[in-house]
Order: sequence, then C-alpha cells, then structure tokens
Amino acid sequence: MAMNKRACADAILLLCLAVISCEAKGRIVVPQHVPGFDHGSDLNRYNKPDHSQNIFNVLQFGAKPDGKKDNTMQFQRAWNAACHSKGNARLVIPKGTFLIAQVRFQGPCNGPGPIIVQVSGTLKAKTDVSLYDSPEWVVFESINGLVVTGGGTFDGQGPAVWKYSCGRKAHCVRLPESIKIDKVTHGVIRGITSVNPKGFHVFITNSQNVRAYNLHLIAPEDSPNTDGIHISKSDLVKIGRSFIATGDDCVSIGQGTTNTSVKKVQCGPGHGLSVGSLGKYDDEEDVRGIIIKNCTLSKTENGLRIKTWAGSPPSQASSLFFQDIIMKDVNNPIIIDQAYQSGRNKPSLVKISDVHYVNIRGTSTSKVAVNLVCSKQVPCTNVRFSNINLKYTGAQRQGLLPFSSTCVNAKVGYTGFQSPPPCR
Repeated sequence: MAMNKRACADAILLLCLAVISCEAKGRIVVPQHVPGFDHGSDLNRYNKPDHSQNIFNVLQFGAKPDGKKDNTMQFQRAWNAACHSKGNARLVIPKGTFLIAQVRFQGPCNGPGPIIVQVSGTLKAKTDVSLYDSPEWVVFESINGLVVTGGGTFDGQGPAVWKYSCGRKAHCVRLPESIKIDKVTHGVIRGITSVNPKGFHVFITNSQNVRAYNLHLIAPEDSPNTDGIHISKSDLVKIGRSFIATGDDCVSIGQGTTNTSVKKVQCGPGHGLSVGSLGKYDDEEDVRGIIIKNCTLSKTENGLRIKTWAGSPPSQASSLFFQDIIMKDVNNPIIIDQAYQSGRNKPSLVKISDVHYVNIRGTSTSKVAVNLVCSKQVPCTNVRFSNINLKYTGAQRQGLLPFSSTCVNAKVGYTGFQSPPPCR
C-alpha cells in the first residue's frame, strides 16, 4: 500500500510539471537536439576519450601544472582550438594544479556533438579580484551541447577575499562565482568538486535543459554568500545526487526559474534549500514548477525556505513541491519569509501560491518549526501540508514553549499527521 501511495504521488507530481511546462510563458519549448548527446544513463561514455574525438590537452598549449604559473592564456587558447574544431572535441585538463584567473569558454562551437571538458586536475583561482572583469571565474557561455566531467576540483581560494564580501547588502558587487553556466542548452556538469569559492560555487542562468549531479561543493559554514548552486532565468534544470556543505543556501532558486528539480541532495551546514530571494529587482520573471524531493538537511540554519524581499515589485512564485525531506537538527525547518531584508517598510508584492509540503520528517531545533509570514498585500494561497512529522530537539530552556506552527496572511490546508500541530 505504501509503495502504491508513493507511486501515485510521483505520478501526480510529474503530471503537474507536465501541465506547468505547457503553460510556461504560454508556449511549449522543445530544445533543439544535439547529435550524439544523451542525457540518459550512458553518460559514463563521456568520461574517457574515444577515437572519434579531437583531443585538445592544455599542456599542448603551454600550460604548466605547478600551481604557480599563470595559465589563463594557455587555457583560453586550448578552448578556442577545441571549440572551433569541426569534429567532436574534448578539452583535457590533466592531473596537476593549474593557476588561472578568469577564463571564458564561449561558443557557439563548430563540432557536431557536445563539446566535452574533462577536468581531472585542480584549477586554482588567482586571488587578485582586480583580474576579474565580471563576477565569475570559469564561464561556460553560449554553448549548445556541453559536458563538464572528469572528477577534478575547482579551488576558488575564497579565504583570501571573503573579508571583502558585501554579504546581504542590497547594492553591492558580488565576488566571482567559481563556475558559471550561461546561455547553455543541453548541458551536463558531473563528478566535479568545488572548494572555497569567492562567491557562489555554481551559477546556472539563461540556460535550458541542464543537469548537475554527483557534485561536491564545500566551504566553511561561516563563509559569506557561498551558495552551492544558484539558478535563475532557466528552464528544465535538474540537480541530483550531490553533497553541499557551505556558508549560504545549498541550492537557491532565483527569478525566472521554471520546471526545475532538486533531488537526492545532502545539505549541511548551510542555509538550507531556498526558493529566493525574490523581488529584489524590478521586472523579475516568475518562478514556476519547482520540485525539491528526497533531500536530507543536517544542522542547517534553515530547512525549506521561500524568501521574498519586503517592498518588492509584483511577480509570482507558484507550483512549488517539497516532498520526502529528512531534517536532522534543523533550525526553521519550514519557513516562508516575505519580510526578507525587512528594512523596507512596504509589503512584498511577490504572490506565492500552490505550495505543497509532503512527507517532511525529522528533528527541529526551533520551537516554531513551521513559520509562514506572508505578505499582507498578496497573501499566500493554497499552501498544503501532508504528513509532517517533526520533533523538537533544541535547547531545554525553551521547554516551556509549545512546539508550534505560525501562519500569518496564509491560506493553509492539512491532510494526514501533523507535528507540530496545524495553525489555528
């Protein structure tokens, strides 16, 4: 019976996403096929070169794996040669430590199939931020068909510059993210480690049909603004089977993200799994069709969070599904915060609707385990809770306070077991 119920729930989620996808921006988007590109289970065939590929090893372009020589120009030349090749191309970064500043791996490329970037060594970022023309380190841009693989490491050397981070200031230039995927269609990033980024570990934006999985993203829990994976203005992104321990959100879903899933992610330490923040800027695009499922959060500052800026311009976040989540000593396990950065006096105008929390279980260090603070101007609607089983494991000095839920400006419904008790 339990298996039948779970299968039914999965079918409903898939059906909802199919409907959402058809309605997104009033059209159905069918990405252009890339010959030889397979998003399925046969991705292991991209791990090693084959006879059909033209190999471009950065060593052949003068790169030195000594961790001291600046290899930026050599990497750029190797990429240009691979991208302009008319056959199937593989850029190889072998074992060793390569020091580089900002590099831009830009398309479109000439090959018939996906261009493969095999990172087997360690890339080490230069620490002088004046060498970065824009807030990114390694950029993959305007590419139709991309595979980044190889088991290598991106070391952002963030500790040297974190003191310059602007943190949560509204207007500030952010530090470079380690990996940026921009305007990429049919992309895969897999089996990569990122440590100590200056800013975000991975930023996916303006992209479609991208998968990121088997990633290890690691930074100290007090490192500023080091989101694990941040997504914006992208459709059909799938994040899976990854370990993220960092100083900010493990995954943050920003404006314009649609039809996106986050599954089997281990998060912690960090600030949790977040939709938002939304509403910081004018004319933000809506967020729609998000599934976060089968994830585990351990000792995070927040659990499942939706956050919008107070005083924000109008936009919407809808059809958000959080299912089969395990919490381990998590602060604020379930939270909607529409007064984020509450220095603004006006209410948020981001409309939140159709939010589903299903099978959420584990332990909370907050006595208020479900905390919904929605906008008085545009209240949250159709927020549904099904089978919530959280237990309090926090400080005993809070023992006299009830384990509870808070709902402000929210229309909420419940089915199944509820702990903490529902809002009244």
